[in-house]
Amino acid sequence: MAEETIVRFNEVSFEHQYKKPILDEVHFVVHRGAKITLMGQNGAGKSTLFSLIRGETKPKEGNIFIALGSSIATAMQVMDRADLELTVEEYFIKAFHEAPGDLGRQMNQALEAVNLKAPIEKKVGEFSGGQQARLLLAHALIQNPDILLLDEPTNNLDQAGIDHLIQFLVMYPKTVIVISHDADFLNCFTEGVIYLDAFTHKIETYIGDYYSVVEEISKRIEREQMKNAQLEKQIVDRKEKVNFFANKGGKMRKLAQKLKEEAREMEENKVDVRREDKTIRKFTISNQDISGDIVTIEQVKIIQNHEPVLKKVNVILRKRMHLLVSGPNGAGKSTLLRTLVSQKQDGAKILDDVKVGYYSQDFSNLNFEETVFKSLQGALDSGLGEQELRAVASGFLITAELMDYKIADLSEGQKGLLSFARLVLMQPGLMILDEPTNHINFRHIPVIAEAVNAYEGTLIMVSHMADFVNKVKIDEELNLGKL
Repeated sequence: MAEETIVRFNEVSFEHQYKKPILDEVHFVVHRGAKITLMGQNGAGKSTLFSLIRGETKPKEGNIFIALGSSIATAMQVMDRADLELTVEEYFIKAFHEAPGDLGRQMNQALEAVNLKAPIEKKVGEFSGGQQARLLLAHALIQNPDILLLDEPTNNLDQAGIDHLIQFLVMYPKTVIVISHDADFLNCFTEGVIYLDAFTHKIETYIGDYYSVVEEISKRIEREQMKNAQLEKQIVDRKEKVNFFANKGGKMRKLAQKLKEEAREMEENKVDVRREDKTIRKFTISNQDISGDIVTIEQVKIIQNHEPVLKKVNVILRKRMHLLVSGPNGAGKSTLLRTLVSQKQDGAKILDDVKVGYYSQDFSNLNFEETVFKSLQGALDSGLGEQELRAVASGFLITAELMDYKIADLSEGQKGLLSFARLVLMQPGLMILDEPTNHINFRHIPVIAEAVNAYEGTLIMVSHMADFVNKVKIDEELNLGKL
């Protein structure tokens, strides 16, 4: 029995700006019940493809087929700011044209599926980032969609949350298309990969688990590079002979012409090797020259059963000291970091005149209405100029074109790279990082880990990515789940 097609793109082209294509005559098919990964570097058009599937965006050319009657729901990367003031119940009502009579039962089932206990009268903005990630997924699941679109679903999730999500997706009987940079997570359930090439704007499809596909892509690139190297060697040889015989006259000149044509044909036969995703340049985060007790924390507010509880601690951080704040989703990690930055944490103090560099997991410290250039300029240390600013931005793949974009128009991954560029320009004495690998292409993460590890100021960090944490020197750990 033939597999039923639920999504088909037929020669689809799309561009946001004139003659700046995102997709160029792409074709692919997704079968009903498939579990597919959508790959591509930041800005390749993954979120655009989701928008096309949902019908929110229309293609410039080509056709998009969605099986008749198929419903679609998306678990977005981050909570819409307008939803933060809604209660849990109000947020779920938004999933329906009209609230069903058994809303309570459906909410309980959706929350149970994502392993979250959430009082329905509590505001969405009062939940932690990891809990909001579960709410986003539950909001999609309560719609019982035929096609479930997941955009970076593991962001902010602790390991227990990721394990629960994997188990759910393996058992989920309907079609799932996932955007994620978490390789281990993807490999647990992926049956195939759709790859968006940011340079050619074409799509390649692969069958197999995630690691097998990545290996297949690498081997193919290696073969193509080897073939091109052999052709290049033959082309150079032909050209040298052309130069030698061209001046001999008679039959030798005819031979030179023949060799010239062969060299031209070889040039045309060179394989257009897909360029690997660009990786950010290695970078250093210099630190403000300041000494003393940079941070003192005598008590913290943790969350137990959705209620705040004060706990006594004794944390003193000086220059070159790195603190990891750990604990399960909802324990109060991000709240602790936010209140430290805002100087509203009772029982905690940051030394006067310390420059604080903050990477917020939801980028709430960025002004989304500012241009990229203005944001970078605002972080610039007084000892640096515009030339240094542009050089740093370039290292984080922030092009001259992106400088005039509003931050709101950047992808989540680009906002993350902008945040790191700001830290480099700021040269802070204290760096506070809240889930700094969220939204970041996995190719960039080793470079970021190396820079964070080498940072000689004071560091406070929250991260659920064990591989990243293991690459960073940690002097102390404050586990909110064990207080």
